Amino acid sequence: MREDGFAAVPPVSDTPLLFLCDHASNRLPDRYETLGLKPELFQTHIAYDIGAAEVTRALAQSYGAAAVLGVWSRLLVDLNRGADDPTIVMKLSDGSIIPGNRHADAAEVARRIADFHKPYHDAIAHEIARIERAGQVPVLVSMHSFTPSWKSVPRRWETGVLWDRDGPLANPLLARPAEAGSTVGDTEPYHGALEGDTLNLHGTRRGFPHVLIEMRQDLIADPDAARAFAARLKPILDAALSDMGPPAIQLPERR
Repeated sequence: MREDGFAAVPPVSDTPLLFLCDHASNRLPDRYETLGLKPELFQTHIAYDIGAAEVTRALAQSYGAAAVLGVWSRLLVDLNRGADDPTIVMKLSDGSIIPGNRHADAAEVARRIADFHKPYHDAIAHEIARIERAGQVPVLVSMHSFTPSWKSVPRRWETGVLWDRDGPLANPLLARPAEAGSTVGDTEPYHGALEGDTLNLHGTRRGFPHVLIEMRQDLIADPDAARAFAARLKPILDAALSDMGPPAIQLPERR
């Protein structure tokens, strides 16, 4: 277990694909204990994206691609937020007060960013630079998961495809919902436009093809189910990559 916020899966092929998983883990460094929370809360969605890490690793292995995964809980610091985002250290999550974050001052937030957030994003930048040195355009695929319901309202989507101002990879994925064998949401259950988030920082701003795939947690909650989901997703991603054509840099228009 790395102490600096990320785990890297090395590539074993020359694919330009790079898989990312911001909320892969529900663990905390020892010095933070449980942030004052009951241990059972770390088995819920407030601590991590259930099942997402297993799907990420399975897809990376199937492509021989690199992957970068967060190794600490989103309750410590949210890797999918910009360093200046006020929610980067959450004080309240889905009705649960985070005692260990409640009085985190600017110095503590800066410490967590330096110790855990920055190394994760540096690792992503390192992998992107490696792909570029090989003369390729990086293709970023970020994996997340969402709860089957929110505030007692069932979510009908089984998979969500999130994107912002550019959709060279997102649009082909959305065009193949029947092949996915599931109900696919376009920027559902969340919107893909979040200034300073992982794909905005590493994808949108640099013009690289990218997409965020959300998966409903009841479909990937155990390792076997997650690997089976990855096996079903791979041919869909294959087809979308083929539809997209050779990766190209497409700098977005300024707002």
